[in-house]
Amino acid sequence: MSEQSRRRPPKQYRRPKKDPVRMLAFEALRAVDERDAYANLVLPPLLRKAREKEGFDGRDAALATELVYGTLRRQGTYDAIIAACIDRPLREVDPPVLDVLALGAHQLLGTRIPTHAAVSASVELARVVLGDGRAKFVNAVLRRIAQRDLDAWLAEVAPPYDEDAEDHLAVVHSHPRWVVSALWDALGGGRAGIEDLLEADNERPEVTLVARPGRSTTAELLDVLGEEAGLPGRWSPYAVRLPEGGEPGAIDAVREGRAGVQDEGSQLVAVALANAPLDGPDGRWLDGCAGPGGKAALLAALAAERGAALLAAEKQPHRARLVDRALAGNPGPYQVITADGTRPPWQPGSFDRVLVDVPCSGLGALRRRPEARWRRRPEDLESFAPLQRALLGEALKAVRVGGVVGYATCSPHLAETRVVVDDVLKKQGGAELIDARPLMPGVPALGDGPDVQLWPHLHGTDAMYLALLRRTV
Repeated sequence: MSEQSRRRPPKQYRRPKKDPVRMLAFEALRAVDERDAYANLVLPPLLRKAREKEGFDGRDAALATELVYGTLRRQGTYDAIIAACIDRPLREVDPPVLDVLALGAHQLLGTRIPTHAAVSASVELARVVLGDGRAKFVNAVLRRIAQRDLDAWLAEVAPPYDEDAEDHLAVVHSHPRWVVSALWDALGGGRAGIEDLLEADNERPEVTLVARPGRSTTAELLDVLGEEAGLPGRWSPYAVRLPEGGEPGAIDAVREGRAGVQDEGSQLVAVALANAPLDGPDGRWLDGCAGPGGKAALLAALAAERGAALLAAEKQPHRARLVDRALAGNPGPYQVITADGTRPPWQPGSFDRVLVDVPCSGLGALRRRPEARWRRRPEDLESFAPLQRALLGEALKAVRVGGVVGYATCSPHLAETRVVVDDVLKKQGGAELIDARPLMPGVPALGDGPDVQLWPHLHGTDAMYLALLRRTV
């Protein structure tokens, strides 16, 4: 050993630095993966805790939110790129390692974070949560990813559109192939429309408020938010759009239940049912699948304006409690019950208007729940099908002759929308479709009718579906 070597002090171990923002993002992704949690439910309490213990400010919260949602939305694309950078099948990489790699890939390819910062921060995160050995693997993979931008990677990992259009779109726009196929069938048309839809699914949706009639107004909400902080809704007369980063819970009317957070598409469904032409009495309304209560709260407020009463039924007790909370303080008569709409406790012909917003795949809300696209399977639709048909069939029995039923789903999949309605009408009869389009005045691109399909890229809403049916016998 040379004299110089003997004098050189040994290299000391450096403890990895914890980055609270990236630690939080990693924790949220693990909850989504391990517990099948939804990011929109996991993230808010994590952010509240971080504000209290870590001193998170608005920028920290915004970055953490972008890292979580951006990684989940682009998971399919990032998986394809990561797979091209490793020498083993993706399924052989431990899920926590994949989460760190995906977070790093999103910072490199989906944000403006400088390359060196994205790599070093991700490697530090890996050292904290995975250990030094696997951190070296993360470092090597991310350095390969950093050699190209997103467009260059897509040109390599996505098959050419002309050879396999659906697989090309699936990789480029980060949707499972079967979802691309289903959405394309429902949308129709050529390449431009489906690409616009898939791109819209990967954009952060606006937060939209609903001013519940008789309890608050859009003018009140806009006044509280200020001219530059709030915008009127595009289509619903009760909607107000919040700016990016707006906090609904800071608004008195929301805290007091006089207003709520509700996608404009959901508002349009409730308003269309409430305004459908009706002969005869109009005093008893039913929401047969009321949880968690957004549409029920709007229907109850609209019913109260006319002196009508709403019965809100929900099968799951915990969701029924959410409905009760949403309707608390409604000025008109209402009742919330725990009941199964396929085995109803009410007598046939008891109601003038009935809404069934049936359980479904949720493919219409992939902007808000991006992880759902990776959890759903084509066979899931088979499990929903009998329930959807049973709920619509019982709704048609529950309404009086001349009354109206609204069948709604937050899915554009044809097997959950028109196929269900057509099947029930053929099997059960005694009802006719009403043209729903005039009941959404000012809303463009509503198709040939009589039912309505809303779209994120055309209307800025979730992909809500509505069919209105009048009982004839």
